[in-house]
Amino acid sequence: MAKEREKEYLYWLCSLLNLGAVSIRRLYEHFQSFEVIYNIEDNEMESAGILNRSQRKALAQWRGQLDVCRQAYERLSEEKVRFVTPLDDDYPKRLLEIYDYPMGLFVKGRLPKEDLPSVAIVGARGCSAYGETLAEEFGRALAESQVQIISGLAVGIDGAAHKGALKGKGNTFGILGCGVDICYPAQHYSLYSAMEQSGGILSEFPLKTRPRAMHFPMRNRIISGLADAVLVVEAKERSGSLITAELGLEQGREIFAVPGRITDHLNRGCNLLLQQGAHMAISPRDILEYLGVKCRKELILHEKNVNGLAKKEKMVYSCLDFKPKHLDDILEGCGLGISECIGILLELELGGYVFRSANHYYGKNCEM
Repeated sequence: MAKEREKEYLYWLCSLLNLGAVSIRRLYEHFQSFEVIYNIEDNEMESAGILNRSQRKALAQWRGQLDVCRQAYERLSEEKVRFVTPLDDDYPKRLLEIYDYPMGLFVKGRLPKEDLPSVAIVGARGCSAYGETLAEEFGRALAESQVQIISGLAVGIDGAAHKGALKGKGNTFGILGCGVDICYPAQHYSLYSAMEQSGGILSEFPLKTRPRAMHFPMRNRIISGLADAVLVVEAKERSGSLITAELGLEQGREIFAVPGRITDHLNRGCNLLLQQGAHMAISPRDILEYLGVKCRKELILHEKNVNGLAKKEKMVYSCLDFKPKHLDDILEGCGLGISECIGILLELELGGYVFRSANHYYGKNCEM
């Protein structure tokens, strides 16, 4: 009950668009309670030095909207929308890795799965037919290999990537620059509806929030934040797709770009990324190899090879994914002692079953 009460006050704060996610987080870190933030005196709020004068004024006026916000919060279930916050166990762990993670997510459908890799596919709205075909093919092929596809549901590359993921019978997630109860753009309504069943629609903006130009750069950090890698397919030299790529780079995500003709303005952004050190993606396999994922047929062959392992080796191996896991998580899953577990991991690594990345992270080897 205490957590639910805190979520009500957090919903009230998130509904005040004058405050950003970082300001709300800093308020919570200082006062340790969203209910306390609501009840705090203005002079004490000023002394905290977190909000500027206009923000403090907006917050003081917003206190009169608490009952309205509570009623809206209670109606979310009627809209089949969840309000997921860092207070919840299922808040996306990938987002907690970024500095300005949203303090509240409105979700239709479901959230991305933590144990499956995710790739953000972004690019030009006014893309070429070639770029659209490529985005759909990348989305389909990655989805068939159980990679979750993240994008922004926009026309052009975004929509093509979502469509490809659905064709690949995979999971895809659209991050909106408006409320999740608004399908934007309207022509993607059938896609929007299908994604509720095969993934989800997410936004940090409250219901009924109309799309505004300033919202889209804000949502881009969530697109890259939910992904393990960002793929750019056709982008102009100055575009929202490059903003997403830059945000992904700041967040520690790997950046991929599809190369194009140097004379084509739709390819200048991708070629610039490649010039700056992004990975070249000329087929879905380039990304799958980075993620440590193989196609279904190869996965089946890999599992057959694993049948030759001893009992404890199988126990440790079963705790691994193709996305590397930290040693602490492996130990918790297998129940073995640290020395024995490390010894088995070394044997698996020498046998080619497992690969080791930096800082005690281990994953299943896709080359088996």
